[in-house]
Amino acid sequence: MREIPAAAITEAVETLCIEANTTLPADVKAALDRAEALELWPLARQTLGLLQQNLCAAAAGELPICQDTGMACVFVELGQDAHIDGDMNAAVDEGVRRGYEKAYLRKSITADPLQRVNTGDNTPAFLTVHLVPGNGCKITVAPKGAGSENMSRLAMLKPADGVQGVKDFVLDTVRQAGANPCPPIVLGIGIGGSFDHCAALAKKALLRPLDVPNTDPYYAALEKELLDAVNATGFGPQGFGGATTCLGVAIEQRPTHVACLPVAVNISCHVTRRASREV
Repeated sequence: MREIPAAAITEAVETLCIEANTTLPADVKAALDRAEALELWPLARQTLGLLQQNLCAAAAGELPICQDTGMACVFVELGQDAHIDGDMNAAVDEGVRRGYEKAYLRKSITADPLQRVNTGDNTPAFLTVHLVPGNGCKITVAPKGAGSENMSRLAMLKPADGVQGVKDFVLDTVRQAGANPCPPIVLGIGIGGSFDHCAALAKKALLRPLDVPNTDPYYAALEKELLDAVNATGFGPQGFGGATTCLGVAIEQRPTHVACLPVAVNISCHVTRRASREV
């Protein structure tokens, strides 16, 4: 059994909170580069250029790439032969607290959803732990802003709705969102499971690099079809029109009840942020 001190978890989360908020993942940056190179609409290309300038300015000043530094969504893949020496929840929260304080990141968490009192340190984190074989510990921090999160949706479709019902729901979600989630967007889609698992699948899908398709050819083809359909809406960068409304679509699927067809769409913006580290 491998012992992992809680302090190592805190240190990793602190570093990842800063890295994720100041550095765009290479696959997302590459998708933006491709979109700018291929975009034919002048205003859309200009808008993509402004987004690139923002990234450059953030890199030069070691500043956040978006003013909404988000909820600290933390994902831990913990080996079954590893043991955390201490309180993992407390260790993760302390890492978030230190990271957001050290880098002067905006604190956006309210202690209560209705009474709206800010916690002052962006805690608590939103922690998801998955047990995996081995004795490793991989931590991913994926800050999630509210502009795109608020446009996300979940539906309990009927099995008879089939794949067309899923496509219709995804496209309707994008149309309802319009320019609100700061396109070009990234779509994480969950299909199957239960009500709660379906939403978790959609969030998990956003962790997959944009250049890595679903391992099932059926769902990989559906990802490509939905990407083309979303871009055909013409919303374009920041809603000003153009061919680039979406940078990528990722689907995660799992078994479900014979009478269910859950589908969830978690929308992310053009700064789809994530950073990972092995502890």
